[in-house]
Amino acid sequence: MTTQYTAQELKTGLSLAVIANIIWGVSALYWVETYPVRPQDVVAHRAIWSLPVAAAVLIWAGRLRATWSLLRVPSMLIWSLLGAVLLSVNWGVFVYAVSVGRATEVSLGYFMLPLLTILVGRLAFREVLGPMQSTAISLAVMAVALQLWSYGSLPWVSLAVAGSFSVYAAIRKKIVADTMQGLFIETLCMAPFALAWFWLTGGAGMGTHGVKVDIFLLLAGVYTAAPLLSYIAASRLLPLNVVGLTSYLGPSLQLLVAQTALGESIDTVTATSFALVWMGVLLVSGQGLARFRNRR
Repeated sequence: MTTQYTAQELKTGLSLAVIANIIWGVSALYWVETYPVRPQDVVAHRAIWSLPVAAAVLIWAGRLRATWSLLRVPSMLIWSLLGAVLLSVNWGVFVYAVSVGRATEVSLGYFMLPLLTILVGRLAFREVLGPMQSTAISLAVMAVALQLWSYGSLPWVSLAVAGSFSVYAAIRKKIVADTMQGLFIETLCMAPFALAWFWLTGGAGMGTHGVKVDIFLLLAGVYTAAPLLSYIAASRLLPLNVVGLTSYLGPSLQLLVAQTALGESIDTVTATSFALVWMGVLLVSGQGLARFRNRR
């Protein structure tokens, strides 16, 4: 049965999806303000301060008790711990890339993300690939091969960002929890390690680089949860095809921020890699949009 969406739902949902992707798209401007705190310290702060924010949202929604019941399932804890490791890697690579002037590579990684997610779905869940999807993945492989041939090394920042999150998305299919419940459980898994890191490092950079940096560290949880809340609300008001299409706004803004506000430059090889990945994204997005229109 086809779900019917009112004009108001579509308008509100689209606005929320755009807000979420704008926050994600300009996130480099936020995390660069935590410099010179080390990336591993920032990840620890993000884990610690996201936990009370996620808990507060679940209490407000009346879902904290249901979330606690999920923790009694051993398989849930195992998958959540694996998800927490991948999420930590994703966060850490992002902050590292921003701090060393490689935010453009992060943008390329997030453009690769939907294509790698399709590939992970094929490998992990035996999902059938259509001709357009196969072509799109081939274009992404060509982009990686081009960088390997030109630079003699893989674009590891792009691959780490896209790979960690695509495998994380596959693991999340094993977890019977929504996005905010998942964030709470995953940061709960991170919390003991983050607290131990706080103790070993004497505060993970807190109180040593000025009040402004401390404020950005303390608000890391709010900045993490805010776009998730907007995205969750949007996904309930919009068809997933439309939500998926809006997700390309985020990496587009990341590239714009990297090339303007952060003063990075892009060479011919990287630009060609972007072009190949964008071609693949357009193929997959166009096919998804055509299917949505046919169902409508």
